[in-house]
Amino acid sequence: MKVSGPAGSATLLAYIATIPAANLAVAHFGAVPVGFGYAAPAGVYMVGLALVLRDLSREAAGRLAVLAAIAVGIVLSYLLADPGLAVASAAAFAVAELADFAVYEPLRRRGLLTAMLASNAVGLFVDSILFLKMAFGSLEYLPGQILGKVWMTLAAVAVLFLLRRRRRAAV
Repeated sequence: MKVSGPAGSATLLAYIATIPAANLAVAHFGAVPVGFGYAAPAGVYMVGLALVLRDLSREAAGRLAVLAAIAVGIVLSYLLADPGLAVASAAAFAVAELADFAVYEPLRRRGLLTAMLASNAVGLFVDSILFLKMAFGSLEYLPGQILGKVWMTLAAVAVLFLLRRRRRAAV
């Protein structure tokens, strides 16, 4: 699914916005339920969405634009959120996004959805472990972090699958 023009720019801007939005959610809402009795810091859903939007932004704008977007998102996060939270988030996000990138690129030839699922799985584990350890000094929320990000990844992939299917049926 190739996105270009205004839709591609919107995808890239939405991706950038998820980064500080995740930190602001954690700072203002604390922990939220994610299902099955688990909780996670409130930014979990934004980070799950960011993983998917990173891959879509890569498709829309290319690798260099995504790397620049990661940097912009980290700076915005630092300026808008609690500095300690922003540093933990920035470190975890940067490492997780680069891990996601490393998995996504070689798998992209096998299909967008395959690359997204695999790269998001890697990215969500890396981000969760690093962020929780750095921000809270504990992995207490790890099951909830993983579950919340998986929900967002699955929801986004399901929407993309349905859009692709609808587009093919129209052709």
